[in-house]
Amino acid sequence: MTTARPSDRSRGPLLATQVRWWCASLDLEAQAVDRLVRHLSVDERDRAARFHFRRDASRFVVSRAALRIGLADCLGVEPGLIGLRYGPHGKPELAPPFDRFGLRFNVSHSESLGLYAVTRDRRVGVDIERIRPLPDLDEIAERVFSPEERLALRRLPPARRPEGFFNCWTRKEAYVKAIGSGLAHPLTRFTVSLAPG
Repeated sequence: MTTARPSDRSRGPLLATQVRWWCASLDLEAQAVDRLVRHLSVDERDRAARFHFRRDASRFVVSRAALRIGLADCLGVEPGLIGLRYGPHGKPELAPPFDRFGLRFNVSHSESLGLYAVTRDRRVGVDIERIRPLPDLDEIAERVFSPEERLALRRLPPARRPEGFFNCWTRKEAYVKAIGSGLAHPLTRFTVSLAPG
């Protein structure tokens, strides 16, 4: 894992066949967060300033800087020069003139961990969640899992159900993020595996 950028082996132009991904710890010391602010746009700085809790603002700064640094490594530019815009469902994407390079990316957070992926000329989606007990696991599964997924979840031993639930949830969310519709896409209309891996 890294605090802000892909490994040195990952720098440089991205081939069409590659998926570059990295993780970032979002809980950094205040001085490190302050150094990363310079990579953010004015809008992102304003957004960070609106967070009620310092921890949330810091995590936003680190996450957005980690994304910008990773994209900058692919594009060969300074992170602060990269323009971002939002698609119709709120998914961030590169703004002109950087959109002409065909890079597509996706980001996910769970508490203090960020996950990032970049591809070229194809869609990508990622999701990360901390596996934890959920008292309403069955109710959530009933609303968002396909019938096959609900059956597979019920067949798991109780101790493995949270893992199976989050395996399914993160795969479904990554898929709808990749196609760009987010949770507007009916999650019950497609089936993924609950198996580990």
